Amino acid sequence: MIRLLLADDQPLIRAAFTALLDSEPDLTVVAAARDGAEAVDLARAHRPDVALLDIRMPGLDGIAATRRIADDPDLAAVHLVILTNHALDEYVFSALRAGAAGFLVKDVEPGELLHAVRVVARGDALLAPAVTRRLIEQFVATPPGRTRPPELDVLTDREREVLALVAAGMSNDEIARHLTISHLTAKTHVSRAMTKLHARDRAQLVVLAYETGLVVPRSRHGSPRGHRTGAVDDHPDRTA
Repeated sequence: MIRLLLADDQPLIRAAFTALLDSEPDLTVVAAARDGAEAVDLARAHRPDVALLDIRMPGLDGIAATRRIADDPDLAAVHLVILTNHALDEYVFSALRAGAAGFLVKDVEPGELLHAVRVVARGDALLAPAVTRRLIEQFVATPPGRTRPPELDVLTDREREVLALVAAGMSNDEIARHLTISHLTAKTHVSRAMTKLHARDRAQLVVLAYETGLVVPRSRHGSPRGHRTGAVDDHPDRTA
């Protein structure tokens, strides 16, 4: 059973999302919050598997709530998803940096919402590569011409290569096929990169890859370094 926390200041949205999620046999909403501060308190009280947080709430907003939950060692197992009205909202990137595993637009189709919750619950990032690239291009100044970012010197060459593939939206299985290695080896490389870079999840790996210049949005500087041409756009609706 996947246990969920929902935070939104609009009662109708809380009720609609709760009804949908509770209708599934493997999902249950254990708590609903009206603002970010209440969401943090309820997260500490209930330890949900997934927390869905509205990005803009009165008082403590979704970004601040995400940061507080992500920074609490006791809540390390809580996967955080931001709810927003616009996919390219400038605050979405701040939420990813704060520790969110991904984001959903509020008018998402019911089936996509249910799928997204299950994806995040199993530890994967909820990032559509094409949308992520546009988001980062719009709100992050990516330094050009850096082939070996000093921030990533803690990684081996293979781990940097794997990090670039994670940023391009590849799953562990796809990374394994692309590099002709086993699924377990690919998973190990991703896990080691997360540990060395102190990343909470795959979403933060994506952010780090772009912020350090390891991967550059194709629309500005050609195809992402370390990855095959066109791969970022091949599956725009796929999670990372």
